[in-house]
Amino acid sequence: MSGIATAACPSGFLFRNREVGSNNGASLGQHDGLRAVESVRLAPTGTKPNRFISSSAPKCRTIRAVASPTVSAPKREKDPKKRIVITGMGLVSVFGSDIDNFYNKLLEGESGISEIDRFDASTYSVRFGGQVRDFSSEGYIDGKNDRRLDDCWRYCLVAGKRALEDANLGSQVLGKMDRTRIGVLVGTGMGGLTVFSNGVEALIQKGYKKITPFFIPYSITNMGSALLAIDTGLMGPNYSISTACATANYCFYAAANHIRRGEAEIMVAGGTEAALIPTGIGGFIACRALSQRNNEPKKASRPWDKDRDGFVMGEGSGVLIMESLEHAMKRGANIIAEYLGGAVTCDAHHMTDPRSDGLGVSSCITKSLDDAGVSPEEVNYVNAHATSTLAGDLAEVNAIKKVFKDTSEIKMNGTKSMIGHGLGAAGGLEAIATIKAITTGWLHPTINQDVFTTTLVCI
Repeated sequence: MSGIATAACPSGFLFRNREVGSNNGASLGQHDGLRAVESVRLAPTGTKPNRFISSSAPKCRTIRAVASPTVSAPKREKDPKKRIVITGMGLVSVFGSDIDNFYNKLLEGESGISEIDRFDASTYSVRFGGQVRDFSSEGYIDGKNDRRLDDCWRYCLVAGKRALEDANLGSQVLGKMDRTRIGVLVGTGMGGLTVFSNGVEALIQKGYKKITPFFIPYSITNMGSALLAIDTGLMGPNYSISTACATANYCFYAAANHIRRGEAEIMVAGGTEAALIPTGIGGFIACRALSQRNNEPKKASRPWDKDRDGFVMGEGSGVLIMESLEHAMKRGANIIAEYLGGAVTCDAHHMTDPRSDGLGVSSCITKSLDDAGVSPEEVNYVNAHATSTLAGDLAEVNAIKKVFKDTSEIKMNGTKSMIGHGLGAAGGLEAIATIKAITTGWLHPTINQDVFTTTLVCI
């Protein structure tokens, strides 16, 4: 469920909305779990028993969420020092860096996929992707560093600082806090791929003496977390996790555990990626993982559709501010959602293909629900991984059917049909989309669905 690069490494996390004392309703985020207090139920238009609701591309529309029946739930964490809330969000996406605009575009069913113009892709068998355009780091990165940094780190810095601002943790506020109790954990699947590629090219063409001294520092995967900490003075736990498409989910899980163990009061956590370059596109073409629908790029990502032919490369960054409930309440923070729990597993099957029965994913969902204290009956919304790959989509559906015996009350969708697959950033962007679904009560559609091949389809 982690996608093409490491489908064998599922990860999960669960949230609920700002009403931290409520218990009704549940939402499964990404492929392993977000919990919503204000839960989602699709209007009974053309509803069929034990099936998800489908809204094909020409009929895409947003769905209003309503409360689900009250279900008795397992025991949940009560200690405010160990309860974890979300107090800020920041992103860089194909739809820009404003969260409301990002989610509105998703609600409208708009595709952000287009032809690549960052480099000459005319000779490539894949010439399109979810390219971030008109990106501005003004006010977030100084000019000298902005010119040196790989886009992967630029996206991370902007998303991270915007998340801190959203949490009312600007420089003046941070200056009065104990910053040894605030950590950063923003991962990436590929790291500074542009800097790495340029360094290898310089080595081959001009020799080792022409390699920039920034080659190693700006290539390694922990540099996003490191640079964000340097700029903000955050001295708590600081590292990165690289588990391909599951990266951001692993970061959320690990960040939450740092808070639960008392090692930090606040964690800046998420994922970042900028692999839409010749090396990245070429590498995934070699893996035969990408859609080659060059004549219809906006229709290329089509999760669960019979004619899907691979995923569409995307990029960006998604970051959350995770904070202990006690600390957030003491400083009067705006609580957006509550993290309830998570899990990580491996299906020990293959480098890229998931088990067809979805066992690794289903076990991760089950463990995530157990850790969060959420019963399967409470879940009524799944934000799916939904990469549009032949094997991945089927395994995900099989996993969900295995865990949730009655799927008639569950709605499932995915952002990748509109923004592409952001690899290490995917979990971060999708966490924000799911939290917006929780807080607004509106679900976005999954576009480009024409002919379904499974018994479960999505909105």
